[in-house]
Amino acid sequence: MFPFREVEATEKGKDSTYKAKLDFHWIGKTFSEHAAGAQLILYPQYPEVRLSGFLRGCTQAPNEYLRPIPKEARLFNNGPDGRILFFGITREGETLAYLAHAGSTVAKEFRYRNSQGEYQQECVFFNLPLLGRDSRSILLERLSDIRKGGWQPSIRLSRTGEVVPYKARNGGGYTLEALLGIIPNGRSEPDFMGWEMKAYSGSRITLMTPEPDGGMYGDNGVKAFVRKFGAPTGNDTLYFTGTHRVNNRNDKTGLTLNVRGFNPTRKVIEDVSGAVELLTDTGHCAAAWSFGDLMVGWNKKHAQAAYVPYESEKEGEPSYLYLSPALLGEGTDFNRYLAAMCEGLVIFDPGSKVMNASDSKSTVKARSQFRMSVRHLGKLYQKFGPVEF
Repeated sequence: MFPFREVEATEKGKDSTYKAKLDFHWIGKTFSEHAAGAQLILYPQYPEVRLSGFLRGCTQAPNEYLRPIPKEARLFNNGPDGRILFFGITREGETLAYLAHAGSTVAKEFRYRNSQGEYQQECVFFNLPLLGRDSRSILLERLSDIRKGGWQPSIRLSRTGEVVPYKARNGGGYTLEALLGIIPNGRSEPDFMGWEMKAYSGSRITLMTPEPDGGMYGDNGVKAFVRKFGAPTGNDTLYFTGTHRVNNRNDKTGLTLNVRGFNPTRKVIEDVSGAVELLTDTGHCAAAWSFGDLMVGWNKKHAQAAYVPYESEKEGEPSYLYLSPALLGEGTDFNRYLAAMCEGLVIFDPGSKVMNASDSKSTVKARSQFRMSVRHLGKLYQKFGPVEF
């Protein structure tokens, strides 16, 4: 829910953590103050995420109202004491915070309206919708308009927002994004008002396409990797393909997918320097994705995800028909992703290639993708199911 920066692993034995900086600002009636020390800390052994350092170095933040309540003044069950902490997220990735003390008008109004069931709870937070509607309702309304529009010609948006035709036959996702006004970008952010959009027409769906940051691949790049582990397929092209499941050797590539540092029984990370790896028969690491790097891509984009089915025109110009219901996933964490991978449900299904391989001017296309059967998607979310639109 919070836009964080890169994830840093801090190794301290049993107290090892992951930390991620926030661009955090306190706001009040007459001031705004940057809390430079604010960060999220993930304690993987619990697992638990804490917001930390949000008062460090601040002179105008509401320090006096954020001190621990004296033991003798606490409620018998340590329940809510009336203080309300509001968070807001800007388009620039800032986290804004405002504290309403227990006796304030704002806190009293919130408590009353919340007691009337006005606000939907999401995990430990209550969602205060902007524009009078929440993003889920707006998304479903837009999808309904698209469905009612019938067959849609294959299009995409340029980086300047211009609608352009898309002639290839793999445009179902591009067309849906264009119809929703989503401009392509390389950022690890959700596509539409906090929702990651995924269009699908088959039984499997691509979850993420992160490039390895370790092993031979990380050190020497995709071209050297494909030359070593890929196979010729004619037309002077080398391909690195094949389904890779955890602890199952792929006979085509000679590599085995491994998850190092995660306990699949307890479903917790036990080594913050752990990684998803492709290993040779001798245990050499051919490619690796560090947990910290994968965590950024997964948590940022998949906190809320919409999987929209479609049909495609096979004969004439490419076009797409988007169907109801969509599958909506809400609430996830990286441990769910790793657990599904250890169960063999999330697979590594690459499609990297080196073209004109015998030429000194050979070209390369990297495609490292993790995929999953649509019927198993519910394993990744706290709340998941079909929703008509």
